[in-house]
Order: sequence, then C-alpha cells, then structure tokens
Amino acid sequence: MYVLVFDGGSQGNPGPAYGSFRFGPKRGKLGNPQRLDLGQGTNNEAEYATLIAGLQAVLAYLRGRKTRPSTVTLEIRGDSQLVIRQVEGAWKARDARMRDFRDEARSLLGAFAAVRYTHQPRSRSVSLLGH
Repeated sequence: MYVLVFDGGSQGNPGPAYGSFRFGPKRGKLGNPQRLDLGQGTNNEAEYATLIAGLQAVLAYLRGRKTRPSTVTLEIRGDSQLVIRQVEGAWKARDARMRDFRDEARSLLGAFAAVRYTHQPRSRSVSLLGH
C-alpha cells in the first residue's frame, strides 16, 4: 500500500495558487514534499491540481520501479473535504471546472487496484508537508 498526502491553497480566492504533496509506502518513510507553483486559482482548484500532480508522480514512480499500478492500493490523505468527497463520489461536483478536475483525478485513480480516502485535519497536512 502507498500513501499520497496532498494540500493546496491560494493567497486570496482566487489568487496566487500553490500546493505540495508527498508519497511513499504506508509502512515506510514518505518521500520529500514536492512543492508546486500553480499560477492563479482558487483554493479548490489548487487542491485538485495538487492531487492530480501527486497522482501523476505516484504513477510515474511505480512505473519507474516496474510496479504495475493495478497491483497497488493507494491511500489518499488530504484536508479538503470537497476534493475527497467529490472524488470518492459522496458529493456531487456541480461546477463544471470541479467536474473536470474530479474526472481527471478519477481517471488517474482508475489505474490502481484499490483506493482509500482519508480526510485529515489541516494541522496534520501542515505537519507532513511543511506549509
């Protein structure tokens, strides 16, 4: 099992958007945080863009290690209820932009054997990602 922790935000809403993520095996040390400058966007757009970038990084890492993603369970951890709940299907994405982000994330998640979603407190995301 692998874990992906993500967080994004913006200074202003919308405003300069940023994000960071880190991942690794659940029973091991997570890799270093990856920082992203996302241009202009809202908090929710930054959260989604960071999740998508994190998923792409996990998939590239696994393929580089010759591990088929279809054999891996991935746990997604984040403090954005909106992103977690929309991607898992518990909440609808009413806004077209959010639907597009959700659909892209779901497409990437489809490569994994199974996915677990964990909503965590913001303080936990900050301590893991350093922002």
